[in-house]
Amino acid sequence: MTTYEDRASLTDLTTTAERVRRSVEGVIEGKPEVVRLALTVLLAEGHLLIEDVPGVGKTMLAKTLARSIDCSVRRIQFTPDLLPSDITGVSIFDQQERDFEFKPGAIFAQIVIGDEINRASPKTQSALLESMEERQVTIDGKSYELPDPFMVVATQNPVEMEGTYPLPEAQRDRFMARVSIGYPSPEAELQMLDVHGAVSPLDDLQPVAHAHDIVKLIEAVRTVHVAEPVRRYAVDLVAATRTHADLRLGASPRATLHLLRAAKAAAALSGREYALPDDVQSLAVPVLAHRLLPTAQAQLNRRTAEQVVLEILQRTPVPAAPASSSGYPGRQPGASAYDRQPPGARGL
Repeated sequence: MTTYEDRASLTDLTTTAERVRRSVEGVIEGKPEVVRLALTVLLAEGHLLIEDVPGVGKTMLAKTLARSIDCSVRRIQFTPDLLPSDITGVSIFDQQERDFEFKPGAIFAQIVIGDEINRASPKTQSALLESMEERQVTIDGKSYELPDPFMVVATQNPVEMEGTYPLPEAQRDRFMARVSIGYPSPEAELQMLDVHGAVSPLDDLQPVAHAHDIVKLIEAVRTVHVAEPVRRYAVDLVAATRTHADLRLGASPRATLHLLRAAKAAAALSGREYALPDDVQSLAVPVLAHRLLPTAQAQLNRRTAEQVVLEILQRTPVPAAPASSSGYPGRQPGASAYDRQPPGARGL
């Protein structure tokens, strides 16, 4: 049960998250939902995949988020000749000490920016798998812990496919969410020209939070309460992807865990100590869609994974709010559990 002290600390720490959000939105014009999702993934201890056409600010978003936090940042430009040791590090024999000395690679940073990740070979891409899942690197049989917090922000270009290696399913499953920035509105693009036409928007950007502030935010997110009906709702959504006729690969149990963690982070960013079905709904597409593989027939019919997830959201019954005015599921003694509603009983 969350205590009063936990709730107060959550409110205080949300102020820090708001400062980071405003800092990033000062550079990424007109995309508040993208910025919020990036911050949600950071607080949920996940990794973010940014996929979009050239020139819309994929790398800029990653750099801005990293620079808004006073922590260690490393950028890796993925190219076909990049080696796994360039990422993880290598053991070098020291002639004076007559022993091997470990030289850490670029992965040993709190925020790692992987630019155009699909341009590296599958062998190099796989060097990230252990780091992203277990937050450690194993070299010559010895494991090295990665710093805390740790987040990989990777970008890839979906249109220039020559000389690229598509991310395998196992790699995509490591990313908590995928986001597409999209083109800005004419008003936002005009404002971008006025503000950033002469200088780089990163030149004057100063950190607004420290790494230990983000660690505290992450700890606060872990205390967010998720009622059993909301957890079951997340499980139902993921399970529906495994039996859908238009999908040949559904979401994994890791996807369920990521969806729940992201929902808790979204609730914390909204100043709540409990997650709602709305939190799960709002994150279902960015968390689930990139893990799904449509069938050949669905691709011929131009059915995308995002459309399938939206259809599942429409069909899956949503748990109703408990008969309690407190707004906090399970806090009021004797309050009934979430009742099941038929599809469409609540708006998305």
